[in-house]
Amino acid sequence: MLGQLGHVLVGLADSIMVGQLGTIPLAAGAFANAIFNMLMVFGIGMAIGLTTPIANADGENKPEKAANYLKHGLVTNMLTALILFLVIATVSFFTDRMGQEPQVVEQSSSYLLIITSSIFPLMLFLTFKQFAEGLSDTRFAMVASLGANLLNIFLNYLLIFGHWGFPFLGLDGAGYATLIARVIMALAMFLYVFRSKKFRTHLANWMELQWKRSYFKKLLSLGIPSGLQYIFEVSSFAVAAIIVGQINAEALAAHQIAISLASLSYMAASGLGSAATVRVGNQLGRRDIYSMRKAGHTNFILALGFMLFCGLLFYLGRSWFPTLYTDDLRVQYLASQLLIVAVIFQLSDGLQVTALGALRGMSEVKVPVLITFIAYWLVGVGAAYSLGIIFEFGPLGVWYGLALGLTVAAVLLFLRFEWKSKKLLHEFTAD
Repeated sequence: MLGQLGHVLVGLADSIMVGQLGTIPLAAGAFANAIFNMLMVFGIGMAIGLTTPIANADGENKPEKAANYLKHGLVTNMLTALILFLVIATVSFFTDRMGQEPQVVEQSSSYLLIITSSIFPLMLFLTFKQFAEGLSDTRFAMVASLGANLLNIFLNYLLIFGHWGFPFLGLDGAGYATLIARVIMALAMFLYVFRSKKFRTHLANWMELQWKRSYFKKLLSLGIPSGLQYIFEVSSFAVAAIIVGQINAEALAAHQIAISLASLSYMAASGLGSAATVRVGNQLGRRDIYSMRKAGHTNFILALGFMLFCGLLFYLGRSWFPTLYTDDLRVQYLASQLLIVAVIFQLSDGLQVTALGALRGMSEVKVPVLITFIAYWLVGVGAAYSLGIIFEFGPLGVWYGLALGLTVAAVLLFLRFEWKSKKLLHEFTAD
């Protein structure tokens, strides 16, 4: 959970530091990150799809099988990184047609290409991270993430503002800091996996393991739906940013402030979702369905408790948090109003991400894809556009629409876990 949280803390630090440059750079960063994150999360979903078969192999006590999934996953994930890079680079040529203010588009262009380059080391890191987490080793990935993120913040200080003789790069400096930090993070994770005694049994004959179509098929069958799930959720928020940007730059800057804060709690809950994937996958591999259901329910309770705390924190600090980003009083006020809405969907956000993780641990990914599409796009984006633009409720209307989508997703995903796990319990008991 701390590792996941660390990634968002960097985004938070980026927004705070870039916000000191003015409203336009802050809005430009929000616009570029919306486009990048919309597609990058597909790669994250592909990488996370590696966790379940490795956890299952660990539960079955088959170390070579786990290593073979790592070998196949490395190829799959790097090809995914290449495809995503080409897609985002192509999209970058059309940003001037997305209804944003010209200054926002101009400042976002180079920054978008810089952060897009970081997808290669990010996917490399995630491949080895998911391998280790599938084997219930989460500590080093957390340390590597937090260490790299602290480096990112330090590099932000040097490159955004031009301190200590470094050039003043503004928004681009935040992009270069992210790229450098992710390269170091990937190298650290690679060295850990191949030098740690914990994985010697698994990787002893790693290079000699045969390529098998069935392994690629399994990874794609899990990774693609998982990637689509992430895309449907994150793209709904990215589209929301574009919708808000059509109102004005102040509204978009406020959106970026509120979403960066809400992302803190989401990513922490996402860590619990990853834990649910591993624990549920392990117990399924052992054919212990009762413990599998218990693992899922435990993570649901933890996520709800944590998000309740975060919601209270956002409400109490709604007027103070925005002052960390900008001196613009209008932006501060809009952000404080959006944080009140964020309080509303904290519980829904926590439940849906942990339910997705638990279902992924059961290799249940196809139905959740349909659920997330309906909830995030048909309900969430549809309501966000209607309330924000058509009915002219502004950024608050957009966020109310997103809250509705998250709530629908949470309810349906939880019900799916209950139905699927009870079905497995009945089947295994009958056997």
